[in-house]
Amino acid sequence: MTMVRQRPGAGYLLAPVAVGLLAAIGTVATYHVFVRTISGQWLDTAAMLGTDVQHPRVEDILSRTMDATTLTSLVLVCIVAAAIGVFRKRADLAIGAAVLVLTANATSQILKSWLPRLPFDGTSYPNSLPSGHVTAAASVAFALVLVLPSALRGTAALIGASYTAAIAIGTVWAQWHRPSDVIAALLVVLGCGALAVTGIRLARWRIAGRPERPSRIAGLPLLVTAAITAPVTVLGLLLGKTSESMTTLPEPSRLTFLTGAAGVAAVVAIGFLTWLWLTTDDDPGPVTPGDPD
Repeated sequence: MTMVRQRPGAGYLLAPVAVGLLAAIGTVATYHVFVRTISGQWLDTAAMLGTDVQHPRVEDILSRTMDATTLTSLVLVCIVAAAIGVFRKRADLAIGAAVLVLTANATSQILKSWLPRLPFDGTSYPNSLPSGHVTAAASVAFALVLVLPSALRGTAALIGASYTAAIAIGTVWAQWHRPSDVIAALLVVLGCGALAVTGIRLARWRIAGRPERPSRIAGLPLLVTAAITAPVTVLGLLLGKTSESMTTLPEPSRLTFLTGAAGVAAVVAIGFLTWLWLTTDDDPGPVTPGDPD
């Protein structure tokens, strides 16, 4: 009698494909609602203009943090990810991390230059969806979560989510980007990450066991954050949509800024929670008796 490993079901391959499709649909929907409609543009611009960075020290910290997310940092992360993959004898993870970082950042730059933006909001700002800074920050965090051992992934996900949220909300606060730019960037990274995971799972199909469960300790804070910020976002959008000032022109609004910040936090939490679930290692056991040869 031989011993065989429990093989993963169809969901092992279908899960990342489904996540990738949903992320793509979410990106298209974000662009359509907040760029191609008048009310969406007004709300989005009002959120960006809803606060000014009046504190020189805070502005300096934000600028330094966002300026640190450069092409050089992306290359360094790819090198670190490759080194971790080699050390763990998982070249597939190293390659997947590189594919994730490169495709996400290339996709964001292509979309930003290709997508048109009509000036429904009366401003002369060019299209800035998706955000390049947020794409870089999120892809860096995703790549490190992917290549690290499962015992460290939960901690890395929490740190990465905090870092990404700070960059994402900071770009809106500093009026570098609208909330929709940030949300689209996060969805692009998640979609490219799902593509990378699909490739990794295809390569490991013959040797994979059933995936482990993601860390509950790391997942709980992300789940709580999403559970709080998602309803706040929906309520804020409803209030902003029916606000009298928002039916005439995109005036700066603290309400819409807070709504946008809550929406960004919700997408960051859901995105990293999903990524933590997708990047769980396959369980090396258990093995079950098989038929004799």
